[in-house]
Amino acid sequence: MTRRNWKRCQPTSLRHAIELCKDHAKEVRNLSVERIAELMGEESHWTVYGWLRDGAMPLRKVAAYENVCRCDYITRWMAHSAGKMLIDIPNGRLTDATDVHALQGLLNGAVGALIAFAQGQSEANQVMGEVTHAMEGLAWHRANVAKAQQPELELNHE
Repeated sequence: MTRRNWKRCQPTSLRHAIELCKDHAKEVRNLSVERIAELMGEESHWTVYGWLRDGAMPLRKVAAYENVCRCDYITRWMAHSAGKMLIDIPNGRLTDATDVHALQGLLNGAVGALIAFAQGQSEANQVMGEVTHAMEGLAWHRANVAKAQQPELELNHE
């Protein structure tokens, strides 16, 4: 089985976002639903199963759930469903050829997805995900260039 490219995943609904977080926690951190519930401080793992079943969760639990799962698919879905885009906060560091090459790959992927959609070979949700990912990449680079005049220290908090 091939590993999923988590950077390219885009949730299509709240239920899908909750499931993506759970799947990410399982694949990347090897966490079961029971362990997720325990790390969140939930009294029962059935609560998390209920969220997965219903495709809904209390807003006050989203930050804890995403923190335990180490991903932000619910936050992304909420922003995208409101017509907003999210980018990671740039730190103003100078980009190198690898960063620009990765951006070019995102843009090429988005254009390829648009062509495939125009030819009836791709689904709308997949194309929207590719285009959104490319737009977020461009927006990050734009903000990074704007912050280049006053760069921040690189503090990794992983």
